[in-house]
Amino acid sequence: MYAVVGCSECSALWIVEGEQATSQCPRCGSRRQHDKRRRFVETDDEAHAREVRASMLANRQGHGDAFADLDSVAEMERRVEDAGVDDETYLERSGVDTDSVAAAGDRAETGAGGGQSRKETVLAALRSLDAPSEDEVVAYARERDVPPDYTRTALRKLVRAGEVTESRGRYRLL
Repeated sequence: MYAVVGCSECSALWIVEGEQATSQCPRCGSRRQHDKRRRFVETDDEAHAREVRASMLANRQGHGDAFADLDSVAEMERRVEDAGVDDETYLERSGVDTDSVAAAGDRAETGAGGGQSRKETVLAALRSLDAPSEDEVVAYARERDVPPDYTRTALRKLVRAGEVTESRGRYRLL
């Protein structure tokens, strides 16, 4: 159930979904019992409630005739979605190679070496190396295109999270 309601303080109109004990005006913040608010329309269709509210706002501003000539709010929203260009077309027309950007993003997330994420690569180093030092983990990850700074940061975070322990400069997966 949707209701178009109005505020007696500032005359704002808004849509309230469902039955609530109280409602608060989005413009002035006044709170009242919901059943004391003036309900202009009640409907089960959200689109109809939005249409009524838009019509009332247009009439208040003296544009009721112009609003009557427009399509429904739902139809205009569908048109807006189809209007303009999508992000990829915009970037391409701006001179950005979207394929290169996508590939760089994939490499940043997974590392260039084998489809593992950077974190998974650091964890794999801890699994395969016997009590490795930070430098050994960094070397393992670097071979798989994971930057050293990321590896060091990941090790610190894994220790803080309790997934890894560090003792005398040696790391062990828990």
